[in-house]
Amino acid sequence: MKLGFVSAILPDLSLVDVLRFAGDTGYQCVEVMCWPVGKAERRYAGVTHIDVNDLSESRASEIKDQVADSGVAISGLGYYPNPLTADREEAEMSIGHLRKLIEAAPKLDLQVVNTFIGRDPSKSIDGNWPRFCDVWKPLIQHAEDHGVRIGIENCPMYFTDDEWPSGKNLAYAPQIWRRMFEEIPSDHFGLNFDPSHLVWLQMDICKAIREFGSKFVHVHAKDARIDRDGLDDVGILGTPLQFHTPKLPGLGDVPWGAFFSALSETSYRGPVCVEVEDRPYEQTLEGRKGSLEQSFRYLSQFTAPGLSA
Repeated sequence: MKLGFVSAILPDLSLVDVLRFAGDTGYQCVEVMCWPVGKAERRYAGVTHIDVNDLSESRASEIKDQVADSGVAISGLGYYPNPLTADREEAEMSIGHLRKLIEAAPKLDLQVVNTFIGRDPSKSIDGNWPRFCDVWKPLIQHAEDHGVRIGIENCPMYFTDDEWPSGKNLAYAPQIWRRMFEEIPSDHFGLNFDPSHLVWLQMDICKAIREFGSKFVHVHAKDARIDRDGLDDVGILGTPLQFHTPKLPGLGDVPWGAFFSALSETSYRGPVCVEVEDRPYEQTLEGRKGSLEQSFRYLSQFTAPGLSA
């Protein structure tokens, strides 16, 4: 397994500088954000380290040279919109941009694109299902046609008032993953697994790894801390940020030893990328770099080289 990080936390650096910092810190890979150029719609969104709207062959060759010079790989291209939103214009824009990421990946000699399934939060899972099928069956076929694997992150996207009552990403629980993969039984359709979301959803991380490890395309390393007093005050029907806080690896409730033990027992040997969403570290570029350095030191104890399949 290779340690990396998600480039969204360094929006003020160029791709070259992100790769250089990663290499200097000891990271082996970076998940590169590829949002459409423009204003961000939420925190951690809108970061563009590779613009797939203007990815000519010469630009792709330049990026590959930058990657080779840095000695740091790109673990995947990342873009996390809501392709199932009720706003059809927004949905079509998101779907179109996802298709561009899928087409861009092989130009960069890459095979992974990470994203969300999306969801209309006003509808039930069953109510979202026909739209899921209409959108994702063609997208996965497009990925197959380009030799790309799609990694769906398991974040419910239920944190703010506009995401009420059920979040903006359908793929948050094992029961739903089973149904998704039965509906679209493709080797190019998998998970970008983030253990932190299972913490506040009160699910067994290692059980999920054991069942779905073979479907992992990519893995995020983020922690979460439960505020038990807050949970006692608002209950599980409170909005999640009322009783949990995203943290750096090692500062929350993810059992990292057990996590890596379970992960090592699966067939997964891909990237494990730190995703920083820990606000005390985010105020300055120095603090954000420091958070990645700290996370690397902590996680390195679990990722010794030479692990065999």
